[in-house]
Amino acid sequence: MNPETTPERLEQFLSLLLHTEVKILHNRGIKTKLEAWLTLFCTDEPREILQLIQTYPEFKLIYEQVYDLCRNVEGVMKMFSKELQILDRNTVQLMIDEMQQTIDRQKLKIQEYERRQTEERHRYEEQLTSLTQRLAQLEQRQT
Repeated sequence: MNPETTPERLEQFLSLLLHTEVKILHNRGIKTKLEAWLTLFCTDEPREILQLIQTYPEFKLIYEQVYDLCRNVEGVMKMFSKELQILDRNTVQLMIDEMQQTIDRQKLKIQEYERRQTEERHRYEEQLTSLTQRLAQLEQRQT
């Protein structure tokens, strides 16, 4: 990534563009629906909001809803609280699932290790039996 195009720099650039555009709209007025949306998102000046609502009355309902949300901080906090609860629950479930996958992988590794140990033990037992028999044969020959 080019060091000049970091997210912070892009955010600053976008902010400057929006600020400039709002200043232009402030001087010449809102003439298109796109400019109305831009004003909706970029201004908190009562005079500009009033001009927007007078030019585009359909934006009044949006501003009323935003205003109500701002006044009802408790309601907004409950909404975020519920969302955070869901996120927390989902995060916990994800962590449990990841832990279960880790446990399952470890169980498979342990089972494979135990299988190899059992095979090796059988091999050693067979070798021991073979060597014991050979030793017994050698002892018989010497006597």
